[in-house]
Amino acid sequence: MEHCNPLLKGINTPRFITFGEVMLRLTPPNYEKIRMTSSFDASYGGSEANIALALANLGIDSTFFSVVPNNSLGKSAVRMLRSNDVHCTPVILSTPEETPTHRLGTYYLETGYGIRASKVIYDRQHSAITEYDLSKVDLDELLDGFNWLHLSGITPALSPSCAQFILDSLKKAKEKGLTVSFDGNFRSKLWTWEQARDFCTQCLPYVDVLLGIEPYHLWKDENDHSKGDWKDGVPLQPSYEQQDEVFQRFVERYPNLSCIARHVRYVHSGSENSLMAYMWYQGHTFESRLFTFNILDRVGGGDAFASGLIYAMMNDYKPMDMVNFAVASSVIKHTIHGDANITDDVDSIRGIMSANYDIKR
Repeated sequence: MEHCNPLLKGINTPRFITFGEVMLRLTPPNYEKIRMTSSFDASYGGSEANIALALANLGIDSTFFSVVPNNSLGKSAVRMLRSNDVHCTPVILSTPEETPTHRLGTYYLETGYGIRASKVIYDRQHSAITEYDLSKVDLDELLDGFNWLHLSGITPALSPSCAQFILDSLKKAKEKGLTVSFDGNFRSKLWTWEQARDFCTQCLPYVDVLLGIEPYHLWKDENDHSKGDWKDGVPLQPSYEQQDEVFQRFVERYPNLSCIARHVRYVHSGSENSLMAYMWYQGHTFESRLFTFNILDRVGGGDAFASGLIYAMMNDYKPMDMVNFAVASSVIKHTIHGDANITDDVDSIRGIMSANYDIKR
């Protein structure tokens, strides 16, 4: 049956692909601080990998491309993805000659509790994906047969070659007619706000679905954002009217955008948050309901929101169901250890949407 969603018109079976770095995640158990712990729990994650994992668990044909070292760590990361039904055929297992330091990126997560916030320490310089010559990748072949590409603002922050690869991928995807979603995902430990803004601004003309608008809410055009609230940026917790105005400004400047969405977080403590979201779609701004919840694992909440929205769009949900499903996906992720929303039951996410927390028998 043909999809009614204009982004998927003529497509019977969505085929999703995403590019990025998969990393080893090391976490002290039981909310311990890094300086106190004598052991670490090991898992794998990374923004784009998280989205591929979440969609694959929900039944979407999902493929991940990356470069990892051809050693036990790289193979273990790929094995984890494959065990969750993510296709990893394009993943490159690099040799020491191709990537001299021959390493998998790593990050350490100190999980917050109560008033103590979580903390991340990156150890991902000179990882395989940053050292590999990505210009050797045949993008026409890599994207062949897919109809949805997802990219983020994290991968281009890793190295100049990664940044060029992402820009080239965006251009090739639009040339081949793929739907493109893009999440800015600003990481202050990887590059500056101005660098993120300038790069993301280059990406916007090729994007259909825009997520997490923070890094590119100001364009490199002094005359364009020198008046009113725009000189100070988009509020972190905007009113409906403020967010609607921001969406309208984006659409006026980039008429190629078909959907824009962002989630809004209210931090009551390191263990309790609230989430809601705004979404511009088909000429209207929609506001989700507000969800309040306790946190088991904070990392990956934004990726779960993105994967939830993509899934809902692929399945022709009504606009209000789209934005509520996306937020509910993020909420349920906060109850799951690890980076990704490993939820293979759509009804459990729908249960969050309807505040049905009863035991499922």
